[in-house]
Amino acid sequence: MKILVTGAAGFIGMTTSLRLLARGDEVVGLDNLNDYYEVSLKENRLARLTGHANFRFVKLDVADRPGMEKLFAAEKFDKVIHLAAQAGVRYSIQNPHAYVDSNLVGFINVLEGCRHHKVQHLVYASSSSVYGGNTKMPFSEHDSVDHPVSLYAATKKANELMAHTYSHLYGLPTTGLRFFTVYGPWGRPDMALFLFTKAILEGKPIDVFNHGNMQRDFTYVDDIVEGVIRVMDRNAAVNAEYDPISADPATSNVPYRVFNIGNNNPVQLLDFIGAIEKALGMAAEKRLLPLQDGDVPATYADTALLNDWVGFVPATPIQEGVSRFIAWYRDYYKV
Repeated sequence: MKILVTGAAGFIGMTTSLRLLARGDEVVGLDNLNDYYEVSLKENRLARLTGHANFRFVKLDVADRPGMEKLFAAEKFDKVIHLAAQAGVRYSIQNPHAYVDSNLVGFINVLEGCRHHKVQHLVYASSSSVYGGNTKMPFSEHDSVDHPVSLYAATKKANELMAHTYSHLYGLPTTGLRFFTVYGPWGRPDMALFLFTKAILEGKPIDVFNHGNMQRDFTYVDDIVEGVIRVMDRNAAVNAEYDPISADPATSNVPYRVFNIGNNNPVQLLDFIGAIEKALGMAAEKRLLPLQDGDVPATYADTALLNDWVGFVPATPIQEGVSRFIAWYRDYYKV
């Protein structure tokens, strides 16, 4: 198959592209290589892809409407994995327009490309952030997600609504995957695992928010990629048992699906830090701070629907995943 992977220079995009190439797919990787974090890391991820005969990189912003129209018209993709987005919960407080450009304008450009060029299936990254103010655990796709607490979350909820509209109007199969805190080698420098590792190795204190009273459903990147590819291979379909009188947010009477993809095993933040300390063989100096604006104290994924659909759920133990990241970090930064 010929597959477009947006956000190909991201760590999920890179890992997804490598897996697709390994099984023989043709991959066109798109990224704008913006400076939200160190561009050299993105370039080094891309370097792992560019040697493959079936990979081609296109430097383009998904918000560039003429550029996206030309790309879709020229390439005639079979399927699209849309991972490009402006990430970060707290960054949206200072830079709201970046989220509108990338996550809303960019998403409509992807939808329009899929619609006009008969893409068989669009799989896109949503987020556990859509659960916002929900406190019922574990988070279930059957629950409403109408109380976002960050602009990032609101844009991801909007993506799900926009996707449903295109599934309804044009019969475009769309599947949204609500990623729960993703970590692993080649990860993002603004994420906790990266920040904590760097600070501990430099002998600096780490900022521990909500005084450590936080839970996250940390999910290893290889598990995320396995789920993404399995979902891509099974096109979203109409739920024949869908009842609009008691509407289920997870499915529809059109080819639309949303799934949680998380480890289904929430970890206390202090235990996560403990796994980092164990892998490093060093203790962290902790600076306990209040909960930040836009953040939530806990996430926990119900993954039963994903398992029913593709026969897979993430399960990498936290110590194993953290140890793999630490090994990569030490090798990459020579520390």
